[in-house]
Amino acid sequence: MVRVEKIKTKKGKRVLDERASKTVENDKKTLFCRGTKTNEIINHAMMDLYDMKKPLTTKMDKHNPYHLFEDETPIVRAGSKFDTSMFVLGSNSKKKPNCLTFGRTYDGQLLDMAELRITAYKSASNFETSKMTLGSKPCIILEGSAFESDSDMKRIGNLMIDWFRGPKTDTIRLEGLETVIVFTALDDKSLALRVYRPLLKKSSTATPRVELAEMGPSINFEVMRKKLADDALFKLACKKPKALMKKRRKNLSEDVFGNQLARVHVGKQRTDDIQTRKVKALRKTPLVEAAPENEIPMEE
Repeated sequence: MVRVEKIKTKKGKRVLDERASKTVENDKKTLFCRGTKTNEIINHAMMDLYDMKKPLTTKMDKHNPYHLFEDETPIVRAGSKFDTSMFVLGSNSKKKPNCLTFGRTYDGQLLDMAELRITAYKSASNFETSKMTLGSKPCIILEGSAFESDSDMKRIGNLMIDWFRGPKTDTIRLEGLETVIVFTALDDKSLALRVYRPLLKKSSTATPRVELAEMGPSINFEVMRKKLADDALFKLACKKPKALMKKRRKNLSEDVFGNQLARVHVGKQRTDDIQTRKVKALRKTPLVEAAPENEIPMEE
């Protein structure tokens, strides 16, 4: 844990309030850091990822002697210091060349981490398509049966979605969808990353014709080491606060057209106890028998 001194200024209080737990959390930031040694491929790949993640990024320029699979404490401590819940570490060594370690933390502890070795790389600068707009919301696609059949690849796919998803938004217009990120599981050990820009073309209908133009980067990964959270911790991390959960309304359903249908249960009505207004016209009057026309009343 990061030691926090006694707050002396209002700015310090605002910073701690910003880092405190909230019912609706802020957008997740990513920490970019380099290991003991890196090379040109790692530096360029991290720069491409940094451009894709801006402005929700924090970068450590110096090299750091981090060995995450031996001790993840330094990266967790750095994440708490810079208020980042996602991280990537670039490293290069003789035994494990061109490796990027993607990870995320939860509640001050490591949640998931996967080491991916770059087997093929093409920088975004090699593509002529216009680049990703700052702060845009990408569309992320997972392809391949391994994301469903293999439990580890399924968790890695979930990590990639969480890592690349960008800022939270409720709605997005069609023209605002400027980036498509595709992860393809070639097998249970290989992963391909492709980034496209959708181009809206004219069509004979109201819906435009969509074409995808690759804009980079293009990276092929090989899954090396991984450290994934157990099911209990992962379930706890995915749990929603009660304040955000909608209260279930009984006897309420929705049809295919979006109309809400409600069922009302009415008990047996006791009509005998109902107080009704007594009107003179409705009162019962005694019946008087009329005398026949041919009879004359007798006088005493």
